[in-house]
Amino acid sequence: MGKNLSRIILLFAAAVMVAGCGEYQKLLKSNDHEAMYRKALEYYDAGKYNRSSQLLQDVAPYFIGTMRGDSVAYYLGASYYKNGDFETSAMLLDEFRHTYGSSPFLEDAEYMYAKGFYYMSPPPNRDQTATRRALIAIDEYMERYPGSVKREALQENIEELTKRLHDKAYLNAKTYYKIGRYKAAVVALKNALNQYPDTEHREEIMYLITKSNYLLASNSIYSLQRDRYLDMMDNYYNFVSEYPQSRYVKELDKMQDNAKEFIANYQEIDEEVDELGEILNRLNAE
Repeated sequence: MGKNLSRIILLFAAAVMVAGCGEYQKLLKSNDHEAMYRKALEYYDAGKYNRSSQLLQDVAPYFIGTMRGDSVAYYLGASYYKNGDFETSAMLLDEFRHTYGSSPFLEDAEYMYAKGFYYMSPPPNRDQTATRRALIAIDEYMERYPGSVKREALQENIEELTKRLHDKAYLNAKTYYKIGRYKAAVVALKNALNQYPDTEHREEIMYLITKSNYLLASNSIYSLQRDRYLDMMDNYYNFVSEYPQSRYVKELDKMQDNAKEFIANYQEIDEEVDELGEILNRLNAE
């Protein structure tokens, strides 16, 4: 009895599905744009966004300039958004917000437009164009709708996206250090710090700037070493003044001692060279 009942239920569900597919296909082939529009909204409410978007796509040209033009355009963009196609929804919703500036759907459309870029934002090791676009779109939304109930959640999104940019700048700069391009590393790390001074990577970035300067100096030709060790010492003092208890201090102290030793030896040699120069000048004068 139980097996028969299950079979009956499955057959009934299959019949309903076939009937639904038949109705959907019939609508796609029909010219009843009003019926297609109404059914598209039914599909949308039922969470069948693929079917909803297909019907709306087909009828959209016929409703341009009518009272339902904004409704069709909104639900078309929203269907793609709800179905996770954020790239297409961003294009459609952007067009909607520029075309229907007085629509009652405008605020929700601009929210989905901004949120779509948030969902498209990739991990920090990839290109962050979508992240920057998300920040701009969310900021625009919050400026236009300061009383929005979504404001608190969007502020959390902003913090998450901003951290992603911080991470990206940090990872890019650290790459130069890891491959031994210390001069480029110093420039990139300083740029990352200037661009995002509040980054959670601040301590490590300052450490890497100091260490990169040290390694750059120690691997340079003699004539460049003095100035580069002096640069390293400046960065060392900046680091220890800001992070006196850092786990990196002990390592940097040794680098600082080596730099001081080099500077002291350099000055001695420089003084000896000056003395020899004076002796040669006196001999030549005689």
